[in-house]
Amino acid sequence: MDEETLQFYRGNAEAYARREITSRQARLTAFLDRLAPGASILELGCGAGGDTAEILSRGFAVRPTDGSPEMAEVASRRLGRPVETLLFEQLDATEAYDAVWANACLLHVPRPELAGVLARIWRALKPAGHFYASYKAGDVDGRDTLNRYYNYPSPDWLRATYSEAGRWSGVTIDAGEVKGFDDKQASMLFVVAQKSG
Repeated sequence: MDEETLQFYRGNAEAYARREITSRQARLTAFLDRLAPGASILELGCGAGGDTAEILSRGFAVRPTDGSPEMAEVASRRLGRPVETLLFEQLDATEAYDAVWANACLLHVPRPELAGVLARIWRALKPAGHFYASYKAGDVDGRDTLNRYYNYPSPDWLRATYSEAGRWSGVTIDAGEVKGFDDKQASMLFVVAQKSG
């Protein structure tokens, strides 16, 4: 993970936690509807734990994680349970999860490292496991007005990178608009993939 971006989240954990984002609720619901009752879910970049709370309320077994210890602490307080600090490159599970939920976090992975991170996620999924991630769309990586790094992928680049990471039985990419922490509208790519069974 880009160090300056990680420091941003470490320094702004409380402010970030005060934002309640409901725009992704429909996407989370649709994703959870794909899963069997009680499925095991790894959540990467859980932030303040808003999605985690919804996943728990639906009866799933979720392991919430975040790369920022400060953000993990905020989520722990909200959820009343431990939230681990986990950097993407530390993920070493093999066929452990029915699903991985990675909302608005893999978009900070440097382009040359994304295939490796996706391969770790692919390994962590059980056969036929489901995987959600979202990215800010673009053609070349760069930084936003808050100096956070983004990989800004195109759909074609993402498809190629996912293919490099592992075998999927399907990769669906939808586009939409989201208002970010910087109060700017951003074009997003929402990716749902299923590991080959």
